[in-house]
Amino acid sequence: MAEALVIIPTYNEIENVGRIIKNVFSLQRDFHILIVDDGSPDGTGDKVKEIQQDYPDGLFLLERTGKLGLGTAYIQGFKWALQRSYRYIFEMDADFSHNPNDLIRLYNACSKGNAHLAIGSRYVTGVNVVNWPMSRVLLSWLASKYVRWVTGMDIHDTTAGFICYKREVLEKINLNKIKFVGYAFQIEMKFKAYLLKFKIEEIPVVFTDRTNGTSKMSKGIISEAIFGVIKMKFKSLFKKYEISQDD
Repeated sequence: MAEALVIIPTYNEIENVGRIIKNVFSLQRDFHILIVDDGSPDGTGDKVKEIQQDYPDGLFLLERTGKLGLGTAYIQGFKWALQRSYRYIFEMDADFSHNPNDLIRLYNACSKGNAHLAIGSRYVTGVNVVNWPMSRVLLSWLASKYVRWVTGMDIHDTTAGFICYKREVLEKINLNKIKFVGYAFQIEMKFKAYLLKFKIEEIPVVFTDRTNGTSKMSKGIISEAIFGVIKMKFKSLFKKYEISQDD
């Protein structure tokens, strides 16, 4: 059995899901894939079932009843992984904004290096984003700067969603107490890992905006990130802020 699992949430990704699966399985390192599909009306889930015939031992599918949010998709995926023997659990988008080849670099940072959590970072060596309008680049960059300032985390890309977790990080964090469901989920997970003093390393990657399908970004997601971070930091100042399974 592979020791690494790549979790890929999907909603209307039929144009990308087949290619991303085949790209991951073509890597020299052995990865398993878990697709968490939120009832995509375009038939993404059915496409995955079709592809499973080619990868019966390495491709898995969790089907949900509707669009329930990125955070809950990952939480369900994490719990699925922890019920099995995976040592390294990854987050990755389906739309090729994250280069599958970089999975190996994140894996090496955790398996050969001393990182507990490796982040595929857009901003650790400048701004490495392709095909985004300048307004969105600026918004994302400023959001990460803002989160870093509020939380005190020494992380350049605090909103990144391309991540490798060592198993012990997800075992320690109380996944049932993760509050955010949108992109602020990414911030909350990093913040709790930071408070638990896990070693976090940023690996520079080039982020390329999707060429197929549509973006899931919305004003509500941005608002959650901006105002949720302040609330999260405030709560962390008190002992009742639940971080780990032991709290």
